[in-house]
Amino acid sequence: MATYKAPLDDMRFILHDVFDAETLWASMPATAEVSRDLADAVLEEAGKMVEGVMLPLNRSGDEEGCTWNDTVVTTPKGFKEAFRMMAENGWTALSGNPEYGGQGMPKMLAVLFEEMMHSGNTSLALYTLLSNGACLCLDAHATEALKSTYLPKIYSGEWSGTMCLTEPHSGTDLGILRTKAEPQADGSYAVTGTKIFITGGEHDFNDNIIHLVLAKLPDAPAGSKGISLFLVPKFLVNDDGSVGERNGVTCGSIEHKMGIKGSATCVMNFDGAKGWLIGEANQGLACMFTMMNYERVSIGLQGLGLGEIAYQSAVEYARDRLQGRAAGGAQNPNGNADPIIVHGDVRRMLMTMRALNEGGRALSAYLGMQLDIAKFSDDAAAKAHAEDRVALLTPVAKAFFTDRGLETCVIGQQVFGGHGYIREWGMEQFVRDARIAQIYEGTNGIQALDLAGRKVARNGGQSAAAFVAEVREWLAGVADQPALAEVKAPLENALALLEEGTATLLTQAGNDPDAVNALAVEYLDLFGLVTYAWLWARMMLVAAGRDDKLGQGKQVVGRFFFERLLPRAETLLKQMQAGSRTMMTLAAEDF
Repeated sequence: MATYKAPLDDMRFILHDVFDAETLWASMPATAEVSRDLADAVLEEAGKMVEGVMLPLNRSGDEEGCTWNDTVVTTPKGFKEAFRMMAENGWTALSGNPEYGGQGMPKMLAVLFEEMMHSGNTSLALYTLLSNGACLCLDAHATEALKSTYLPKIYSGEWSGTMCLTEPHSGTDLGILRTKAEPQADGSYAVTGTKIFITGGEHDFNDNIIHLVLAKLPDAPAGSKGISLFLVPKFLVNDDGSVGERNGVTCGSIEHKMGIKGSATCVMNFDGAKGWLIGEANQGLACMFTMMNYERVSIGLQGLGLGEIAYQSAVEYARDRLQGRAAGGAQNPNGNADPIIVHGDVRRMLMTMRALNEGGRALSAYLGMQLDIAKFSDDAAAKAHAEDRVALLTPVAKAFFTDRGLETCVIGQQVFGGHGYIREWGMEQFVRDARIAQIYEGTNGIQALDLAGRKVARNGGQSAAAFVAEVREWLAGVADQPALAEVKAPLENALALLEEGTATLLTQAGNDPDAVNALAVEYLDLFGLVTYAWLWARMMLVAAGRDDKLGQGKQVVGRFFFERLLPRAETLLKQMQAGSRTMMTLAAEDF
């Protein structure tokens, strides 16, 4: 059966030992009151909430799913009560703006909480995470009147929020969306159109749902430059802040999905619904992208969180399941077989899962740190550096976390053998729930194009070169440390591979219009592996100073990463060097 205990020791190790978060927080006025003790208390209470409230509803929520009846959506039994408990205890406002009722916790801490939630119950977590995303956008771009009306209610969990982007004919290419917004005499807009794949578009958790809707004004320029963003509530709000009459927005149906069945994925119909402009006209995408770095990291954490519960469940199963004898002789002489954890192939699978999970956790904390610096720092140079790192590494994190997350869940399923394919054991749900994270919030192929095209090729590889230089500078400063003796050369080689991959990308992109599309996915995977290698080296260095199981384990798992997983980088570079010729040769009718 599924097993999960929040990995608090590892989270504290990364937060405090590797990144010295408390010193960073103390240096920025907005986070100066967040101490180590407070952060640890938040993580501990979060772990208890996830384990005690969210996890027990995970399988039942998957079995029951959401139901739709004449525009009304009912969530699985227990979800509404769990959400209410989360809201009452402040978990829906953890990193929200304190001016409007948020708790103001740093993103570096929030990413660890989000990982826990995805481990415990991804479907339930998504309702909160979409509301958080809506709040980020409102806080950055809405008028004071809109912020004071809506943010406190969403932070408190009394209301929820959504993002309404996709249309039946318009997914990645938002420039062709058809939803219209007609100006009204009172300064509002009448929004009409259909949006699909809307997470939490309708549910039974609370009194009102606040939709952020992309639409076009009548005189809008063609394409993506003509998109505006509107706030459209399910119920209009009275002058005293109470819920008023129903707005012209309804749920036409919900999707019947492979996974995340406890999350209502809705078709939303807007029929002259009253809305209000957020930000400037025709600047909707810019407003929406304010929160995209946060949201894409959050969706990446879905892969990481599911990978962690899959790992923990597989470890427990491998310790209990008796099959065969160890190659070196019986390890359980009083039994008729040994536990499968003694077998080399099972060890290979478990070590792969753990190495990927812990590398991902380190990157999520690193990105959370960069997001905090970019948002809160008063140091202009530090802020600019953080913004560059966030732009460069966000597509890496979203795609690499979720690709490796599915890989990890499938490996965990394999550890269970035949039981991994049976619903009662829980592993097949993790595989199904992980699969969507590679698709939404921008498919992983789009993330790769964003990295290779916008973030690297467009600026001549400057951001990638700066990243490599930073890692080299760090490595030069610790090169004489005995703890890195075994991994220094592999890390240097990995950096050289990334440089060569970047050069290959830039050269081919200059000569071949199909090159970026042909090389992007391999380039992103190469970038992800090298980034994990750097972070594993950092963890191994710090772990060498600890005389405990955590420190010893980090060094062993880190060596496994360098020996068994990082060599994938060599193959990725060779794939990139092959270029686009073979994949672009066949005519469409020849497929």
